[in-house]
Amino acid sequence: MQAKLSVVALSVAAVFTLSACGQKEEPKPAAAPAPAAKPEVVVKLGHVAPMTGPQAHLGKDNENGAVLAVEELNAKGLEIGGATVKFQLINEDDGADPKQGAIVAQKLVDAKVNGVIGHLNSGTTIPASKLYADAGIPQISGSATNPKYTQQGFATAFRVMANDVQQGKSLGDFAVKQGIKTVAIVDDRTAYGQGLADEFRKAAEGSGIKVVATEYTNDKATDFKAILTKIKSTKAELVFFGGMDAQGGPMAKQMKELGIKAKFLGGDGICTPEFMKLGGEATEGQFCSLPGMPLEKLAKGPEFKEKFTKKFGAEIQLYAPYVYDAVMVMADSMKRADSVDPAKFLPAIGKTKYDGVTATIEFDAQGDLKGGAISIYQYKGGKLEYVETLGGSPVETAKAEVKEAVAEVKDAAKAVAGAATAVGKEAVGEVKEAAKDAVKAGAEAVKSAADATKASVEKK
Repeated sequence: MQAKLSVVALSVAAVFTLSACGQKEEPKPAAAPAPAAKPEVVVKLGHVAPMTGPQAHLGKDNENGAVLAVEELNAKGLEIGGATVKFQLINEDDGADPKQGAIVAQKLVDAKVNGVIGHLNSGTTIPASKLYADAGIPQISGSATNPKYTQQGFATAFRVMANDVQQGKSLGDFAVKQGIKTVAIVDDRTAYGQGLADEFRKAAEGSGIKVVATEYTNDKATDFKAILTKIKSTKAELVFFGGMDAQGGPMAKQMKELGIKAKFLGGDGICTPEFMKLGGEATEGQFCSLPGMPLEKLAKGPEFKEKFTKKFGAEIQLYAPYVYDAVMVMADSMKRADSVDPAKFLPAIGKTKYDGVTATIEFDAQGDLKGGAISIYQYKGGKLEYVETLGGSPVETAKAEVKEAVAEVKDAAKAVAGAATAVGKEAVGEVKEAAKDAVKAGAEAVKSAADATKASVEKK
């Protein structure tokens, strides 16, 4: 019996074995392919400024502005044209020399950069701009102000600050408001200095100011006593200088040494900490101008200043915020065009409306900044003090007034709270009553500025 069961068991096992052999094993589902990594494209941005010579401190300031912008862009991991973009800054030194400017411009063209930020000086920017235009490379300057730069008809040329026509006129208007009747003009014969001086002359003479002397120097000079002695004999009430701080500081100092009582006025080139350092106490009470509104009055200004100082351990010299904006505008244009190809994103630059640190940036048909404002400053106690803003967009001015009025309301509210704490509960009611007028005035200022903004926008 047991033998029979064993035979049966073997037979059953054989059947199952044959059955199993006849079945096909179901294939395991294939693993899903890993998502392909997005390709990375390197975007080369050329940046040119004088990194050696008397203006090296300004060149470093410009470079720092560009470095800050590029690092922030790379941290965002922008995607353009289906690829992750990595921006690479290629810095070149033109020494503020037109010939060297052309040499490094050709170097950047040969390197096939996607765009150029700079140059710093008008004298180097203008000759270099033709090389970039011929190569179809977009160029945005954050500091070159001579009108010729954008008047050459190059579709590749843009600037993010007011030009010398706007600045020269504002400086002339300011001189008139100061009651100036006679002026001596000194320019350094560079494209910047001469351009600014010429525009100031037009504005001054057009308003009835008499130009009693015109003298010339260069951007390497340090001794100005010969030309200042001539100016002293004219008894001019104002000396206007078209040039940079490396010459402006010593010039103001030598004016004081010669006993010249005239006031000293210049453009953005002397609106720097270096001017005070070189001119010493002779800079006290003197005036200068900067394109745009003061950083502290702009929505993004204080934040930029804090980031810049923290990263570089240095204060802003002059053009860093404008160079920062220039980089951001170029990147924004690439993003809107969805391409890093210069031929494809160049048209997008002309259609820019970018909320930058220095202004809401829009360009006119020539590539100039629309509605460029000019702010006047005075040197007091070793610092630059804001005086007033001339020209520019009424919208930008009204926005700044709104920001300032809101700050005043907040300060008034803090004062109420602080005073109430200090005097105790019994006097809280009295403190609140006393502060009502201040808060009400601040609120009315906010409303007035907001209404002005609305009216400006509607008019526009």
